Amino acid sequence: MSVKVFIDGKEGTTGLKIFERFAKRSDLEIIEIDEEKRKDSSERAKCINASDYTFLCLPDAASIEAVSLCTNPKTRIIDASTAHRVNPAWAYGFPELDKNFREKIQVSNRVANPGCYASGFNAIAYPLVKSGILPKDYPVCVNAVSGYSGAGKKAIALYEAEGRNVELDSPRLYALTQAHKHLPEMKLIPGLEYEPVFNPYVCDYFQGMTVTVGLHTRLLAKKVSAKDVWEMFAKHYDGCNFVKVPAFMGEGTLSEPFIPANTLANTNLMEVFVYGNDERICVTTRLDNLGKGASGAAVQCLNIMMGIDETTGLI
Repeated sequence: MSVKVFIDGKEGTTGLKIFERFAKRSDLEIIEIDEEKRKDSSERAKCINASDYTFLCLPDAASIEAVSLCTNPKTRIIDASTAHRVNPAWAYGFPELDKNFREKIQVSNRVANPGCYASGFNAIAYPLVKSGILPKDYPVCVNAVSGYSGAGKKAIALYEAEGRNVELDSPRLYALTQAHKHLPEMKLIPGLEYEPVFNPYVCDYFQGMTVTVGLHTRLLAKKVSAKDVWEMFAKHYDGCNFVKVPAFMGEGTLSEPFIPANTLANTNLMEVFVYGNDERICVTTRLDNLGKGASGAAVQCLNIMMGIDETTGLI
């Protein structure tokens, strides 16, 4: 018997990517909503309550409304919006962070899919705090770059338009007020006392991202070398299907001493690079903002909730 799945917001980038990932799966039955009724609350409610699993690929307000429309206690929801990521009643959808995250995803009826930048950051900050290396009050600064696909349909159209603004040819720094929507989960999930300084750039390529945190060893909670930090990450993510830690300095993975941001496009993979020296250590995560940063992570959570191999339908 097929599992019934509804994607509320299938027209958006994340929704479309989730739908594409289901194309070859015979174990799922996709509930479709009439195009002219996709914003009709009563029709959406029917689809949500008829499903075993509903994905919310919507703006925050619409996601909150969708949850209120769910009256079927057996319907399990995976929300790709920002609306529920710091809600303690919801599981946080990053199973590799800790076994407790995975166990909560398995049993929860409500799972909040992490933000793309937050996935890259929390993959760095959570193990550093848990291991006792990073003080919770550390003045964290984060630099990140992403392809323009993460900026939404309107931005994609701008980047792909003929005769576009020449400024789009260069990386563009945004979130200048330091109020980016991912910051609350970037503070809460690792257990930091303060939100980090966050400098994200949108760049002139379609998909893929890197997120980088720099560490001054003199400010850490205990004395460690760059190799010690690498060994901690390698142990933390050992055996993970989708989060990998290449050799120190990226040896054997990087063809030259650069970390390009687009090489994991169309996968659900994430790589954690550790490099630098014993005074200044850098940790960079590389992932697909549409994969492990969005649709791939959501599908992975679905698989875990279903109790099947988490890699089903994913690469």
